[in-house]
Amino acid sequence: MNWRTRIPKINLKFIQITNLHKPLTILAAVVIIAEIAALAVIIHHRRVAENTLAQEQVLAAGEARVIALKREVRLIREIPPKTTFSDFLSGQGLEANTIHEMVEDVRPVYNLSKVRAGNQVTLITTEQEGLKEISYEIDPEHVLWIRRQSPGFGASVTEIPFATRVAHLSGEVHSSLFNAVEDQGEQDQLALNFADIFAWDFDFNSDTQDGDRFEVIVEKKFLNGQFAAYGKILAAEYDSGKHNYQAVLFRSPAGEPAYYAPDGKAVKKAFLRSPLRFAAPITSHFSYHRFHPILKRYRPHLGIDYGVPVGTKVQSVGEGTVIFAGWGGGGGREVKIRHAMGYETFYLHLSRILVHGGERVQQGQTIALSGRSGLATGPHLDFRIEQRGQFRNFLALKLPPARSVSGDDWREFAKVRDRMLQELATLRSHKEGIEQASFKAPAASRTASQ
Repeated sequence: MNWRTRIPKINLKFIQITNLHKPLTILAAVVIIAEIAALAVIIHHRRVAENTLAQEQVLAAGEARVIALKREVRLIREIPPKTTFSDFLSGQGLEANTIHEMVEDVRPVYNLSKVRAGNQVTLITTEQEGLKEISYEIDPEHVLWIRRQSPGFGASVTEIPFATRVAHLSGEVHSSLFNAVEDQGEQDQLALNFADIFAWDFDFNSDTQDGDRFEVIVEKKFLNGQFAAYGKILAAEYDSGKHNYQAVLFRSPAGEPAYYAPDGKAVKKAFLRSPLRFAAPITSHFSYHRFHPILKRYRPHLGIDYGVPVGTKVQSVGEGTVIFAGWGGGGGREVKIRHAMGYETFYLHLSRILVHGGERVQQGQTIALSGRSGLATGPHLDFRIEQRGQFRNFLALKLPPARSVSGDDWREFAKVRDRMLQELATLRSHKEGIEQASFKAPAASRTASQ
């Protein structure tokens, strides 16, 4: 057998090599074989690449699915009015047994029945784990964290990491303390906080006059460079022309922080000066001989009428126990509260009652909304106070005396008082200096132009 018989025959329909010379025939065959081999290599690599890409796509899809399962979703909501925390969570799709377990696990740290309408809740969930974490803003300074763990839930309360700055503010009242505070670029809450300090001695509903002055040293809290909330008022002063009221925040080593006058007597007394926080004109005073607008005859009016719109919040002037909450005949819906030292207070013509008989209430607690129920010509609050069975004129009533700084704490109190009063005096004199300069400026300008 010669070499031709050992070479495999190649059947090529489109190439005729019979008439070619021998060297050319061999070269053509080699080229064709090489091209076929190259094509086979290309096809192989393409298949390998396609398989690799397919595998990578499968892996990528798997990783994407894992990421999707673990991706956190944040849902920010506010607690709706008249909604318990359990009802709120149920509305977010949580099962009843999970909610019950959470409430019980969290109870040693925080009682979830105390959540307030309007406060913010953030729910953090993943597709893989479901509910992972909850944060609830207890107040402007504290956050409750609830985290799923095995088993059950863990909880903790943390302080919001505010940056605190002390601000010195002063102003003059022209229509109301609200407007005077707003004129300084501040928010209504500061006016409310300020008024609360002197609420036992001064009624900001009826006693403010144009020209009254105020000074306040207050903490302002910032989060991420943005104003977030007011902190403590460190010192405050209100000059009504007739009286000058000053208060300094002081905390004894063994007690809670409280406001004291310069003589060391606590500003807080047994009763607030008004059952309303702000801006309510007195439409009828205490009298033993007043002409009744509905009954058309003279009869005693043993209370004080405040002209307020229906739905205005009414607060208890003092700590006590509710002894009546319901319909009181001509007084309409009313609340009656018993206090210490033989005092009882009455709140009449209400539109809605927010407490019940036997309930213990705190000073300043909202107990009802004002209205015009019963014998009333228009919306108002009729407030009365009785001492040992005799109605008294609340505006003329001398409130029970306040406690004082103890002898052991007097030296430390005096240091705080002197420093704060000096800052208030500096603030007041600086403000007066600016006003005097601005008052004289027009005259100087006119002199220069003449």
